Amino acid sequence: MPVAFRYTAREHYHARLVIVSTPTIRHVAATGRKRITLNRYQHSARRGLIVTGAAGTGKTTAITQLGKNYQQLIHREQIRPGGSLPVAYVTVPPAATPKMLAVEFARFIGLPLPARFSQVELTNKVCDLLCTLQTNLILIDELHNLDLGTRTGAEASDQIKYLSERIPATFVLAGVDLEGNGLFAGRRGGQIASRYTLIRTTAFPYSTTDERAAWQALVANLEDALRLHSHRKGTLLRLGGYLHERTGGMIGSLSHLIREAAIDAIINQTEKVNQSGLDAVDLDQTAEQHRTTLKRRRRAASRRSAA
Repeated sequence: MPVAFRYTAREHYHARLVIVSTPTIRHVAATGRKRITLNRYQHSARRGLIVTGAAGTGKTTAITQLGKNYQQLIHREQIRPGGSLPVAYVTVPPAATPKMLAVEFARFIGLPLPARFSQVELTNKVCDLLCTLQTNLILIDELHNLDLGTRTGAEASDQIKYLSERIPATFVLAGVDLEGNGLFAGRRGGQIASRYTLIRTTAFPYSTTDERAAWQALVANLEDALRLHSHRKGTLLRLGGYLHERTGGMIGSLSHLIREAAIDAIINQTEKVNQSGLDAVDLDQTAEQHRTTLKRRRRAASRRSAA
């Protein structure tokens, strides 16, 4: 018989944990909110935002936090009827076509998908419904899945531009290393470059005193969020250098490392996160390769100094 897993409330809590406000998240939130405000009075050529960088640097977290902040603002100020949809979020599927993009929007808003619908019919219905729902912020993630070197990818890119013209909303796009995939090349790229502000995400730096202090503040916020009976506050703070080395400064890797170690601490009943518990967590390949590279460099430097 299959084993029945029962998750405790604290396991669920640590699986979600807190969204730490990084400089990038704050920058995206502030810039996105200004774009939304300015676009309210634009009838065409609305300005958007592109968030790009290496995998694991917090792009999806940044744009989804922008969406949550805006939706909370709308609900808090009660400036919309109950049936409105302030924010829409979709991901670009691999080898996306224009119709596939329209399907993703239709699924998000719960629009039925009769097989007889053509691309044009489906796109028109999506646009009409999003306008009716007064959607003001549209988040499109995984944009790197568009292969702009193919006709299909170029047509899908045109579909996004068409949607941004039809729907009076601010479009925020995110993807891995978009500058290198031809997004800003040619006539299409020129139109995108003239309307979108680019925000680059990077690994968290750790060279200067200010950078280390910012990293320590990030670790402290995550540690404050832990709910473990035997954990000593300040343990993770003292491991700040280790945590940066282990994760390569990647926010996604850091969050995963601490959350999994906390869940392990609950399951194993140690109720604390320390270096041995963190060492037991298997991280993503990028983070592990970064740590291996650092170790090799240290060994090589040690051999040179010994010689």
